[in-house]
Amino acid sequence: MKSDIEIAQSTELKPITEIAEKVGLTASDLELYGSYKAKLSFDKIRAVKDQKPGKLILVTAINPTPAGEGKSTVSIGLADALNKLGKKSMLALREPSLGPVMGIKGGAAGGGYAQVLPMEDINLHFTGDMHAITTANNALAALIDNHLQQGNELGIDQRRIIWKRTVDLNDRALRRVVIGLGSPVNGIPREDGFDITVASEIMAVLCLATDLKNLKERLADIVIGYRYDRTPVYVRDLKVEGALALILKDAIKPNLVQTIYGTPALVHGGPFANIAHGCNSVLATETALHLADYTVTEAGFGADLGAEKFLDIKTPNLSAAPDAVVIVATLRALKMHGGLTKDELNKENADAVKAGFANLKRHVENIRKYQLPVVVAINEFASDTKAEITLLEELCDELHVPVAPANVWAEGAAGGLVLAETVLAAIENNPADYQRLYSDDDSLEDKIAKIVTEIYRGDSAVFTSKAQTQLKQFARLGWDKLPVCMAKTQYSFSDDQRLLGAPKGFEITIRELVPKTGAGFIVALTGDVMTMPGLPKHPAALSMDVTDEGNVLGLF
Repeated sequence: MKSDIEIAQSTELKPITEIAEKVGLTASDLELYGSYKAKLSFDKIRAVKDQKPGKLILVTAINPTPAGEGKSTVSIGLADALNKLGKKSMLALREPSLGPVMGIKGGAAGGGYAQVLPMEDINLHFTGDMHAITTANNALAALIDNHLQQGNELGIDQRRIIWKRTVDLNDRALRRVVIGLGSPVNGIPREDGFDITVASEIMAVLCLATDLKNLKERLADIVIGYRYDRTPVYVRDLKVEGALALILKDAIKPNLVQTIYGTPALVHGGPFANIAHGCNSVLATETALHLADYTVTEAGFGADLGAEKFLDIKTPNLSAAPDAVVIVATLRALKMHGGLTKDELNKENADAVKAGFANLKRHVENIRKYQLPVVVAINEFASDTKAEITLLEELCDELHVPVAPANVWAEGAAGGLVLAETVLAAIENNPADYQRLYSDDDSLEDKIAKIVTEIYRGDSAVFTSKAQTQLKQFARLGWDKLPVCMAKTQYSFSDDQRLLGAPKGFEITIRELVPKTGAGFIVALTGDVMTMPGLPKHPAALSMDVTDEGNVLGLF
Protein backbone atom coordinates (compact mmCIF):
# COMPACT_ATOMS: atom_id res chain seq x y z
CA MET A 1 0.00 0.00 0.00
CA LYS A 2 1.12 3.56 -0.63
CA SER A 3 2.51 5.66 2.21
CA ASP A 4 0.35 8.36 3.78
CA ILE A 5 2.07 11.12 1.85
CA GLU A 6 1.87 9.19 -1.44
CA ILE A 7 -1.89 8.76 -0.93
CA ALA A 8 -2.26 12.43 -0.08
CA GLN A 9 -0.25 13.59 -3.09
CA SER A 10 -2.19 11.32 -5.46
CA THR A 11 -5.54 12.78 -4.35
CA GLU A 12 -7.07 15.44 -6.58
CA LEU A 13 -8.07 18.26 -4.25
CA LYS A 14 -11.25 20.19 -4.81
CA PRO A 15 -11.27 24.00 -4.56
CA ILE A 16 -11.97 24.97 -0.95
CA THR A 17 -14.88 27.11 -2.13
CA GLU A 18 -16.55 23.92 -3.43
CA ILE A 19 -15.95 22.17 -0.09
CA ALA A 20 -17.41 25.16 1.76
CA GLU A 21 -20.65 24.96 -0.21
CA LYS A 22 -21.40 21.56 1.36
CA VAL A 23 -22.14 23.28 4.68
CA GLY A 24 -23.75 26.43 3.33
CA LEU A 25 -20.65 28.63 3.10
CA THR A 26 -20.01 30.95 0.18
CA ALA A 27 -16.80 32.45 -1.16
CA SER A 28 -17.57 35.70 0.68
CA ASP A 29 -17.51 33.78 3.99
CA LEU A 30 -13.91 32.74 3.43
CA GLU A 31 -10.48 34.31 3.57
CA LEU A 32 -8.51 32.26 1.05
CA TYR A 33 -4.98 30.96 1.62
CA GLY A 34 -4.48 29.64 -1.89
CA SER A 35 -6.91 27.27 -3.57
CA TYR A 36 -7.25 24.61 -0.88
CA LYS A 37 -7.10 26.41 2.48
CA ALA A 38 -9.18 29.19 3.96
CA LYS A 39 -10.06 30.89 7.21
CA LEU A 40 -13.66 31.63 8.14
CA SER A 41 -14.63 35.28 8.43
CA PHE A 42 -15.86 36.62 11.77
CA ASP A 43 -19.01 37.84 10.04
CA LYS A 44 -19.95 34.25 9.19
CA ILE A 45 -18.91 32.90 12.60
CA ARG A 46 -21.19 35.43 14.26
CA ALA A 47 -24.01 34.81 11.78
CA VAL A 48 -24.29 31.07 12.45
CA LYS A 49 -24.38 31.36 16.24
CA ASP A 50 -28.18 31.58 16.28
CA GLN A 51 -28.59 28.35 14.32
CA LYS A 52 -29.53 25.23 16.28
CA PRO A 53 -26.42 23.15 17.08
CA GLY A 54 -26.15 19.67 15.61
CA LYS A 55 -24.90 16.51 17.31
CA LEU A 56 -21.38 16.39 18.75
CA ILE A 57 -19.27 13.21 18.69
CA LEU A 58 -16.08 13.17 20.78
CA VAL A 59 -13.30 10.75 19.81
CA THR A 60 -10.81 9.71 22.50
CA ALA A 61 -8.69 6.60 23.18
CA ILE A 62 -7.20 4.19 25.65
CA ASN A 63 -3.76 5.02 27.07
CA PRO A 64 -1.60 4.96 23.94
CA THR A 65 1.64 3.41 22.80
CA PRO A 66 4.35 5.96 21.92
CA ALA A 67 3.24 5.87 18.27
CA GLY A 68 -0.38 6.79 19.13
CA GLU A 69 -3.54 4.78 18.45
CA GLY A 70 -5.02 6.72 15.54
CA LYS A 71 -7.62 9.04 17.05
CA SER A 72 -7.25 11.56 14.23
CA THR A 73 -7.42 8.82 11.61
CA VAL A 74 -10.57 7.34 13.16
CA SER A 75 -12.13 10.80 13.60
CA ILE A 76 -11.58 11.59 9.93
CA GLY A 77 -12.80 8.19 8.76
CA LEU A 78 -15.91 8.46 10.96
CA ALA A 79 -16.83 11.88 9.55
CA ASP A 80 -16.29 10.60 6.00
CA ALA A 81 -18.47 7.57 6.73
CA LEU A 82 -21.24 9.76 8.14
CA ASN A 83 -21.19 11.80 4.95
CA LYS A 84 -21.26 8.59 2.90
CA LEU A 85 -24.43 7.65 4.82
CA GLY A 86 -25.97 10.95 3.72
CA LYS A 87 -25.42 12.82 6.98
CA LYS A 88 -24.23 16.43 6.83
CA SER A 89 -21.03 16.16 8.88
CA MET A 90 -17.90 18.16 9.63
CA LEU A 91 -14.64 17.68 11.48
CA ALA A 92 -13.09 19.88 14.15
CA LEU A 93 -9.48 18.82 14.72
CA ARG A 94 -6.29 20.12 16.29
CA GLU A 95 -3.39 21.54 14.30
CA PRO A 96 -0.19 19.47 14.40
CA SER A 97 2.84 20.83 16.24
CA LEU A 98 6.20 20.72 14.49
CA GLY A 99 7.68 19.22 17.67
CA PRO A 100 5.91 15.84 17.40
CA VAL A 101 5.85 16.01 13.59
CA MET A 102 9.66 16.15 13.48
CA GLY A 103 10.07 14.10 16.65
CA ILE A 104 8.69 10.61 17.27
CA LYS A 105 5.33 10.57 15.49
CA GLY A 106 5.96 12.10 12.10
CA GLY A 107 2.94 13.59 10.32
CA ALA A 108 -0.23 14.25 12.31
CA ALA A 109 -3.06 14.78 9.83
CA GLY A 110 -4.56 11.29 9.95
CA GLY A 111 -3.29 8.40 7.88
CA GLY A 112 -3.91 6.12 4.91
CA TYR A 113 -7.25 6.92 3.28
CA ALA A 114 -8.45 8.93 6.28
CA GLN A 115 -6.50 12.18 6.05
CA VAL A 116 -7.09 15.91 6.04
CA LEU A 117 -5.52 17.68 3.08
CA PRO A 118 -3.25 19.30 2.02
CA MET A 119 -1.42 17.24 4.64
CA GLU A 120 2.01 18.73 3.84
CA ASP A 121 0.77 22.25 4.59
CA ILE A 122 -1.21 21.22 7.67
CA ASN A 123 1.83 19.42 9.12
CA LEU A 124 4.22 22.28 8.40
CA HIS A 125 3.41 26.02 8.47
CA PHE A 126 -0.26 25.79 7.42
CA THR A 127 -1.82 29.29 7.73
CA GLY A 128 0.76 30.56 10.20
CA ASP A 129 -1.26 30.08 13.41
CA MET A 130 1.58 28.39 15.31
CA HIS A 131 3.98 31.16 14.30
CA ALA A 132 1.52 33.83 15.44
CA ILE A 133 1.12 32.14 18.82
CA THR A 134 4.90 31.79 19.17
CA THR A 135 5.34 35.46 18.25
CA ALA A 136 2.68 36.66 20.68
CA ASN A 137 4.18 34.56 23.46
CA ASN A 138 7.69 35.86 22.83
CA ALA A 139 6.50 39.44 22.37
CA LEU A 140 5.10 39.26 25.89
CA ALA A 141 8.40 37.86 27.15
CA ALA A 142 10.31 40.71 25.46
CA LEU A 143 7.91 43.29 26.91
CA ILE A 144 8.40 41.87 30.40
CA ASP A 145 12.18 42.10 30.13
CA ASN A 146 11.94 45.58 28.66
CA HIS A 147 9.81 46.63 31.64
CA LEU A 148 12.59 45.42 33.96
CA GLN A 149 15.22 47.25 31.89
CA GLN A 150 13.25 50.51 31.85
CA GLY A 151 12.96 50.87 35.61
CA ASN A 152 10.53 48.12 36.69
CA GLU A 153 7.69 50.46 37.67
CA LEU A 154 5.50 47.50 38.69
CA GLY A 155 8.07 46.15 41.12
CA ILE A 156 8.27 42.74 39.42
CA ASP A 157 10.49 40.27 41.26
CA GLN A 158 12.72 38.96 38.48
CA ARG A 159 13.20 35.73 40.46
CA ARG A 160 9.45 35.05 40.34
CA ILE A 161 8.66 35.63 36.67
CA ILE A 162 6.74 32.54 35.50
CA TRP A 163 6.29 33.52 31.85
CA LYS A 164 8.62 31.58 29.54
CA ARG A 165 9.60 31.92 25.92
CA THR A 166 8.49 29.36 23.33
CA VAL A 167 9.52 27.63 20.13
CA ASP A 168 7.42 25.09 18.19
CA LEU A 169 10.09 22.38 18.26
CA ASN A 170 11.35 19.73 20.65
CA ASP A 171 14.57 21.32 22.00
CA ARG A 172 15.62 20.04 25.43
CA ALA A 173 18.66 22.36 25.52
CA LEU A 174 16.31 25.34 25.95
CA ARG A 175 14.46 24.07 29.02
CA ARG A 176 16.54 26.26 31.33
CA VAL A 177 18.59 29.22 30.12
CA VAL A 178 20.11 32.43 31.47
CA ILE A 179 19.34 35.64 29.58
CA GLY A 180 20.57 39.22 29.71
CA LEU A 181 24.29 38.40 29.88
CA GLY A 182 27.04 40.54 28.41
CA SER A 183 26.53 44.12 29.60
CA PRO A 184 23.85 46.42 31.05
CA VAL A 185 22.55 47.24 27.57
CA ASN A 186 21.64 43.57 27.08
CA GLY A 187 19.04 43.61 29.82
CA ILE A 188 18.70 42.33 33.37
CA PRO A 189 20.37 38.92 33.80
CA ARG A 190 17.97 36.30 35.06
CA GLU A 191 17.11 32.62 34.74
CA ASP A 192 14.52 31.83 32.05
CA GLY A 193 13.39 28.87 29.97
CA PHE A 194 11.50 27.78 26.87
CA ASP A 195 8.30 25.78 26.50
CA ILE A 196 7.10 24.21 23.28
CA THR A 197 4.57 26.54 21.64
CA VAL A 198 1.64 24.18 22.16
CA ALA A 199 2.29 24.36 25.93
CA SER A 200 2.03 28.16 25.94
CA GLU A 201 -0.92 29.66 27.79
CA ILE A 202 -1.52 31.79 24.71
CA MET A 203 -2.29 28.60 22.79
CA ALA A 204 -4.82 27.63 25.50
CA VAL A 205 -6.26 31.15 25.51
CA LEU A 206 -6.71 31.16 21.73
CA CYS A 207 -8.42 27.76 21.87
CA LEU A 208 -10.90 28.78 24.58
CA ALA A 209 -11.65 32.33 23.38
CA THR A 210 -15.08 32.90 21.85
CA ASP A 211 -14.26 36.07 19.85
CA LEU A 212 -11.67 38.86 19.64
CA LYS A 213 -13.14 40.70 22.63
CA ASN A 214 -12.98 37.57 24.77
CA LEU A 215 -9.47 36.86 23.46
CA LYS A 216 -8.29 40.28 24.64
CA GLU A 217 -9.95 39.80 28.04
CA ARG A 218 -8.30 36.42 28.51
CA LEU A 219 -4.90 37.76 27.45
CA ALA A 220 -5.27 40.58 29.99
CA ASP A 221 -5.96 38.00 32.74
CA ILE A 222 -2.70 36.09 32.21
CA VAL A 223 -0.40 36.07 35.25
CA ILE A 224 3.22 36.65 34.22
CA GLY A 225 4.86 36.65 37.67
CA TYR A 226 4.86 38.23 41.11
CA ARG A 227 6.01 41.44 42.77
CA TYR A 228 8.41 41.60 45.68
CA ASP A 229 5.36 41.62 47.97
CA ARG A 230 4.18 38.33 46.33
CA THR A 231 1.12 39.90 44.67
CA PRO A 232 0.49 38.68 41.11
CA VAL A 233 1.33 40.72 38.02
CA TYR A 234 -1.08 40.39 35.09
CA VAL A 235 -0.72 41.24 31.41
CA ARG A 236 -3.27 44.02 32.00
CA ASP A 237 -0.77 45.64 34.40
CA LEU A 238 1.69 45.87 31.51
CA LYS A 239 -1.12 47.21 29.26
CA VAL A 240 -0.08 45.04 26.30
CA GLU A 241 -3.14 42.81 25.78
CA GLY A 242 -4.14 44.91 22.77
CA ALA A 243 -0.78 44.38 21.07
CA LEU A 244 -0.91 40.64 21.73
CA ALA A 245 -4.46 40.41 20.37
CA LEU A 246 -3.32 42.29 17.27
CA ILE A 247 -0.70 39.61 16.59
CA LEU A 248 -3.40 36.93 16.96
CA LYS A 249 -6.23 38.65 15.04
CA ASP A 250 -6.02 36.20 12.12
CA ALA A 251 -4.79 33.16 14.04
CA ILE A 252 -8.02 33.08 16.05
CA LYS A 253 -10.07 32.38 12.90
CA PRO A 254 -10.68 28.64 12.24
CA ASN A 255 -9.02 27.05 9.20
CA LEU A 256 -11.13 25.19 6.64
CA VAL A 257 -9.64 22.25 4.72
CA GLN A 258 -10.94 18.93 3.33
CA THR A 259 -10.55 15.20 3.76
CA ILE A 260 -9.64 12.80 0.95
CA TYR A 261 -13.38 12.28 0.45
CA GLY A 262 -14.22 15.98 0.49
CA THR A 263 -15.63 16.26 4.02
CA PRO A 264 -15.23 19.85 5.34
CA ALA A 265 -12.79 20.04 8.25
CA LEU A 266 -11.95 22.88 10.61
CA VAL A 267 -8.36 22.35 11.79
CA HIS A 268 -7.52 24.92 14.42
CA GLY A 269 -5.42 25.15 17.58
CA GLY A 270 -3.50 22.41 19.32
CA PRO A 271 -2.68 22.59 23.03
CA PHE A 272 -0.84 19.52 24.35
CA ALA A 273 -3.14 17.14 26.22
CA ASN A 274 -0.59 16.05 28.82
CA ILE A 275 0.28 19.68 29.63
CA ALA A 276 -2.73 21.79 28.60
CA HIS A 277 -6.33 20.82 27.77
CA GLY A 278 -5.62 19.06 24.49
CA CYS A 279 -8.58 20.13 22.33
CA ASN A 280 -9.06 22.15 19.16
CA SER A 281 -10.51 25.63 19.51
CA VAL A 282 -13.94 26.42 20.94
CA LEU A 283 -14.53 28.63 17.89
CA ALA A 284 -13.90 25.74 15.47
CA THR A 285 -16.03 23.22 17.36
CA GLU A 286 -18.81 25.72 18.01
CA THR A 287 -18.90 26.89 14.37
CA ALA A 288 -18.95 23.32 13.05
CA LEU A 289 -21.81 22.50 15.43
CA HIS A 290 -23.90 25.27 13.87
CA LEU A 291 -22.97 24.43 10.28
CA ALA A 292 -23.37 20.64 10.29
CA ASP A 293 -25.82 18.06 11.62
CA TYR A 294 -22.94 15.98 13.01
CA THR A 295 -19.58 17.29 14.20
CA VAL A 296 -16.75 14.87 14.93
CA THR A 297 -13.99 16.18 17.17
CA GLU A 298 -11.16 14.66 19.18
CA ALA A 299 -9.33 15.08 22.46
CA GLY A 300 -5.65 14.33 22.88
CA PHE A 301 -4.01 11.17 24.24
CA GLY A 302 -6.00 8.78 26.46
CA ALA A 303 -9.46 9.50 27.83
CA ASP A 304 -8.00 10.08 31.32
CA LEU A 305 -6.31 13.20 29.93
CA GLY A 306 -7.93 14.52 26.75
CA ALA A 307 -11.53 13.43 27.32
CA GLU A 308 -11.56 14.44 30.99
CA LYS A 309 -10.29 17.90 30.08
CA PHE A 310 -12.70 18.20 27.14
CA LEU A 311 -15.62 17.37 29.41
CA ASP A 312 -14.56 19.37 32.48
CA ILE A 313 -12.82 22.38 30.87
CA LYS A 314 -13.97 22.80 27.26
CA THR A 315 -17.57 21.56 27.34
CA PRO A 316 -18.77 24.29 29.76
CA ASN A 317 -17.63 26.78 27.07
CA LEU A 318 -19.71 25.12 24.32
CA SER A 319 -23.39 25.45 23.48
CA ALA A 320 -23.75 21.65 23.48
CA ALA A 321 -22.14 18.71 25.26
CA PRO A 322 -21.08 15.56 23.38
CA ASP A 323 -23.93 13.30 22.30
CA ALA A 324 -21.62 10.29 22.17
CA VAL A 325 -18.00 9.40 22.93
CA VAL A 326 -15.94 7.03 20.78
CA ILE A 327 -13.02 5.33 22.52
CA VAL A 328 -10.37 4.17 20.03
CA ALA A 329 -8.67 0.92 20.95
CA THR A 330 -5.98 -1.04 19.15
CA LEU A 331 -4.96 -4.62 19.80
CA ARG A 332 -1.31 -3.55 20.00
CA ALA A 333 -2.09 -1.09 22.81
CA LEU A 334 -4.20 -3.69 24.63
CA LYS A 335 -1.33 -6.15 24.41
CA MET A 336 1.08 -3.50 25.69
CA HIS A 337 -1.20 -2.95 28.68
CA GLY A 338 -1.37 -6.73 29.00
CA GLY A 339 2.37 -6.91 29.64
CA LEU A 340 3.99 -7.43 26.25
CA THR A 341 7.08 -5.58 25.07
CA LYS A 342 7.21 -3.40 21.96
CA ASP A 343 8.79 -6.22 19.94
CA GLU A 344 5.94 -8.60 20.83
CA LEU A 345 2.96 -6.41 19.92
CA ASN A 346 2.59 -7.73 16.36
CA LYS A 347 2.29 -11.36 17.51
CA GLU A 348 -1.04 -12.99 18.36
CA ASN A 349 -1.55 -13.24 22.12
CA ALA A 350 -5.09 -13.65 23.44
CA ASP A 351 -4.00 -13.65 27.07
CA ALA A 352 -2.35 -10.24 26.68
CA VAL A 353 -5.47 -8.83 24.98
CA LYS A 354 -7.62 -10.10 27.85
CA ALA A 355 -5.27 -8.68 30.48
CA GLY A 356 -4.94 -5.33 28.69
CA PHE A 357 -8.70 -4.99 28.35
CA ALA A 358 -8.70 -3.71 31.95
CA ASN A 359 -7.36 -0.40 30.62
CA LEU A 360 -10.15 -0.04 28.07
CA LYS A 361 -12.78 -1.11 30.61
CA ARG A 362 -11.72 1.64 33.01
CA HIS A 363 -11.98 4.30 30.30
CA VAL A 364 -15.47 3.11 29.35
CA GLU A 365 -16.57 3.24 33.00
CA ASN A 366 -15.12 6.73 33.37
CA ILE A 367 -16.98 8.16 30.37
CA ARG A 368 -20.19 6.65 31.68
CA LYS A 369 -19.74 8.73 34.84
CA TYR A 370 -20.40 11.76 32.66
CA GLN A 371 -23.73 10.18 31.61
CA LEU A 372 -22.68 9.89 27.98
CA PRO A 373 -23.14 6.96 25.59
CA VAL A 374 -19.90 5.17 24.68
CA VAL A 375 -18.84 3.26 21.57
CA VAL A 376 -15.55 1.37 21.21
CA ALA A 377 -13.82 1.68 17.82
CA ILE A 378 -11.27 -1.01 16.94
CA ASN A 379 -8.62 0.72 14.85
CA GLU A 380 -7.44 -2.24 12.83
CA PHE A 381 -3.81 -2.99 11.91
CA ALA A 382 -2.45 -5.54 9.43
CA SER A 383 -1.01 -7.62 12.29
CA ASP A 384 -4.40 -8.04 13.99
CA THR A 385 -5.81 -11.57 13.88
CA LYS A 386 -9.45 -12.61 13.58
CA ALA A 387 -9.24 -14.48 16.89
CA GLU A 388 -7.98 -11.37 18.73
CA ILE A 389 -10.66 -9.13 17.21
CA THR A 390 -13.38 -11.63 18.11
CA LEU A 391 -12.07 -11.79 21.68
CA LEU A 392 -12.11 -8.00 21.99
CA GLU A 393 -15.67 -7.88 20.66
CA GLU A 394 -16.74 -10.52 23.21
CA LEU A 395 -15.10 -8.58 26.06
CA CYS A 396 -16.93 -5.41 24.97
CA ASP A 397 -20.21 -7.32 24.81
CA GLU A 398 -19.69 -8.45 28.42
CA LEU A 399 -19.29 -4.79 29.34
CA HIS A 400 -22.48 -3.95 27.37
CA VAL A 401 -20.61 -1.38 25.30
CA PRO A 402 -21.20 -1.20 21.51
CA VAL A 403 -18.08 -2.04 19.50
CA ALA A 404 -17.33 -1.59 15.80
CA PRO A 405 -14.34 -1.93 13.45
CA ALA A 406 -12.64 1.18 12.10
CA ASN A 407 -10.67 0.01 9.09
CA VAL A 408 -10.55 3.55 7.74
CA TRP A 409 -6.77 3.68 7.25
CA ALA A 410 -6.95 1.02 4.54
CA GLU A 411 -10.52 1.44 3.26
CA GLY A 412 -11.36 5.10 3.92
CA ALA A 413 -15.02 6.03 4.31
CA ALA A 414 -16.23 2.51 3.48
CA GLY A 415 -14.16 1.13 6.36
CA GLY A 416 -15.98 3.39 8.82
CA LEU A 417 -19.60 2.67 7.83
CA VAL A 418 -20.25 0.11 10.59
CA LEU A 419 -18.73 2.46 13.16
CA ALA A 420 -20.83 5.38 11.88
CA GLU A 421 -24.03 3.30 12.06
CA THR A 422 -23.11 2.13 15.56
CA VAL A 423 -22.51 5.70 16.75
CA LEU A 424 -25.78 6.91 15.21
CA ALA A 425 -27.63 4.09 16.98
CA ALA A 426 -25.97 4.96 20.29
CA ILE A 427 -27.05 8.60 19.96
CA GLU A 428 -30.59 7.58 19.03
CA ASN A 429 -31.08 4.85 21.65
CA ASN A 430 -29.19 6.30 24.60
CA PRO A 431 -29.62 10.10 24.83
CA ALA A 432 -26.79 11.89 26.62
CA ASP A 433 -27.34 13.56 29.98
CA TYR A 434 -23.97 15.27 30.47
CA GLN A 435 -22.84 15.61 34.08
CA ARG A 436 -19.60 17.38 34.93
CA LEU A 437 -17.21 15.60 37.32
CA TYR A 438 -16.90 18.52 39.73
CA SER A 439 -18.33 21.95 40.48
CA ASP A 440 -16.52 25.27 40.15
CA ASP A 441 -17.30 25.82 43.83
CA ASP A 442 -15.28 22.76 44.87
CA SER A 443 -11.85 23.62 46.26
CA LEU A 444 -8.81 22.99 44.08
CA GLU A 445 -7.83 20.19 46.42
CA ASP A 446 -11.26 18.54 46.07
CA LYS A 447 -11.26 18.92 42.27
CA ILE A 448 -7.85 17.26 42.04
CA ALA A 449 -8.93 14.53 44.46
CA LYS A 450 -12.02 13.76 42.35
CA ILE A 451 -9.95 13.44 39.18
CA VAL A 452 -7.37 11.24 40.93
CA THR A 453 -9.86 8.92 42.62
CA GLU A 454 -12.73 8.91 40.10
CA ILE A 455 -10.82 8.99 36.78
CA TYR A 456 -7.33 7.66 37.55
CA ARG A 457 -8.63 5.36 40.36
CA GLY A 458 -5.69 6.28 42.57
CA ASP A 459 -5.99 6.18 46.35
CA SER A 460 -5.32 9.87 46.88
CA ALA A 461 -3.50 13.00 45.75
CA VAL A 462 -0.40 13.96 47.72
CA PHE A 463 0.69 17.60 47.68
CA THR A 464 4.29 18.69 48.12
CA SER A 465 4.94 21.51 50.58
CA LYS A 466 5.23 23.91 47.63
CA ALA A 467 1.86 22.79 46.26
CA GLN A 468 0.25 23.08 49.71
CA THR A 469 1.47 26.66 50.00
CA GLN A 470 0.12 27.41 46.53
CA LEU A 471 -3.30 25.95 47.41
CA LYS A 472 -3.62 28.50 50.20
CA GLN A 473 -2.27 31.34 48.05
CA PHE A 474 -4.58 30.56 45.12
CA ALA A 475 -7.60 30.37 47.43
CA ARG A 476 -6.79 33.86 48.77
CA LEU A 477 -6.57 35.16 45.20
CA GLY A 478 -9.88 33.56 44.19
CA TRP A 479 -8.25 31.22 41.70
CA ASP A 480 -9.63 28.16 43.50
CA LYS A 481 -12.90 28.52 41.54
CA LEU A 482 -11.13 27.65 38.28
CA PRO A 483 -11.15 24.12 36.82
CA VAL A 484 -8.06 21.91 37.09
CA CYS A 485 -5.89 20.88 34.14
CA MET A 486 -3.78 17.87 35.10
CA ALA A 487 -0.28 17.61 33.60
CA LYS A 488 0.44 13.89 33.65
CA THR A 489 2.01 11.14 31.55
CA GLN A 490 -0.27 9.94 28.78
CA TYR A 491 0.90 6.34 29.03
CA SER A 492 -0.61 5.44 32.39
CA PHE A 493 -3.55 6.22 34.65
CA SER A 494 -0.91 6.98 37.30
CA ASP A 495 1.91 9.54 37.26
CA ASP A 496 4.41 6.74 36.53
CA GLN A 497 4.45 5.83 32.82
CA ARG A 498 5.67 2.32 33.68
CA LEU A 499 2.41 1.42 35.46
CA LEU A 500 0.38 0.17 32.52
CA GLY A 501 -3.00 -1.52 32.37
CA ALA A 502 -5.37 -0.52 35.18
CA PRO A 503 -3.13 0.07 38.19
CA LYS A 504 -4.48 0.30 41.74
CA GLY A 505 -3.15 1.34 45.11
CA PHE A 506 -1.11 4.32 43.91
CA GLU A 507 -0.92 7.97 44.88
CA ILE A 508 -0.60 10.94 42.53
CA THR A 509 1.95 13.50 43.70
CA ILE A 510 1.14 17.12 42.86
CA ARG A 511 4.54 18.77 42.82
CA GLU A 512 3.47 22.24 41.73
CA LEU A 513 0.46 24.29 40.65
CA VAL A 514 0.72 26.77 37.78
CA PRO A 515 -1.91 29.51 37.33
CA LYS A 516 -3.27 29.83 33.80
CA THR A 517 -5.78 32.51 34.69
CA GLY A 518 -6.12 33.76 31.13
CA ALA A 519 -7.01 30.31 29.87
CA GLY A 520 -9.18 29.92 32.93
CA PHE A 521 -7.69 26.87 34.64
CA ILE A 522 -5.00 25.81 37.11
CA VAL A 523 -2.38 23.32 35.89
CA ALA A 524 -1.41 20.62 38.40
CA LEU A 525 2.05 19.27 37.55
CA THR A 526 2.63 15.59 38.36
CA GLY A 527 5.50 13.22 37.80
CA ASP A 528 8.23 14.36 35.41
CA VAL A 529 6.03 15.85 32.67
CA MET A 530 8.07 18.32 30.63
CA THR A 531 6.67 21.45 29.02
CA MET A 532 9.56 21.27 26.54
CA PRO A 533 9.93 17.75 25.10
CA GLY A 534 13.20 16.38 23.73
CA LEU A 535 13.89 14.61 20.45
CA PRO A 536 14.26 10.80 20.33
CA LYS A 537 17.45 9.09 19.21
CA HIS A 538 16.10 8.76 15.67
CA PRO A 539 13.68 11.66 15.12
CA ALA A 540 11.22 11.54 12.24
CA ALA A 541 13.04 14.57 10.79
CA LEU A 542 15.85 12.23 9.65
CA SER A 543 13.48 10.76 7.03
CA MET A 544 12.16 14.08 5.73
CA ASP A 545 13.27 15.85 2.58
CA VAL A 546 12.05 17.99 -0.31
CA THR A 547 12.75 17.36 -3.98
CA ASP A 548 14.17 19.88 -6.42
CA GLU A 549 10.60 20.37 -7.66
CA GLY A 550 9.38 21.22 -4.16
CA ASN A 551 7.61 17.92 -3.39
CA VAL A 552 7.64 16.94 0.27
CA LEU A 553 9.04 13.54 1.28
CA GLY A 554 8.95 11.57 4.54
CA LEU A 555 5.98 13.14 6.32
CA PHE A 556 4.86 9.61 7.29
